[in-house]
Amino acid sequence: MIEEAESVLEEVGFDPASSVLTHRQAQVLALRERGFSQAAIAEALGTSRANVSSVEGSARDNLERARETVAFADALRAPVRVQIEAGTDLYDVPDQVYAACDAEGVKVEYSAPDLMKVVSDAAGDAISGRQVAESLVVGVTTDGSIQVRVSE
Repeated sequence: MIEEAESVLEEVGFDPASSVLTHRQAQVLALRERGFSQAAIAEALGTSRANVSSVEGSARDNLERARETVAFADALRAPVRVQIEAGTDLYDVPDQVYAACDAEGVKVEYSAPDLMKVVSDAAGDAISGRQVAESLVVGVTTDGSIQVRVSE
């Protein structure tokens, strides 16, 4: 089983020196993604299921922090950033984004309904029905990709 994890890590080019994951965390995630139980992994590693659970939890937390860091960096490099205030109707968001993009000469590849879906999906609980429940920043990169962040 450990050999399988090592094979997967080698195949995907895992490098612990440049990763947010430790080697052990990567091993555990590789095995969990292949359907192995925490108990089976613990037995193969010669440790407890509780330890495997802890390693897996830490790995998933590290991955989420890495995703957040990338999203933050993407938002910083977006030449268009539109502040969407709490209380805004979701149907008004595309016009705000399009106007800001037009002013900067950035093309948005989304129709209004698609843009509303992207914003709604990315904002999660910050959207309630058609209402923006928490202020958002919608960033648009030069290639037209959309970044959505809840703003403070």
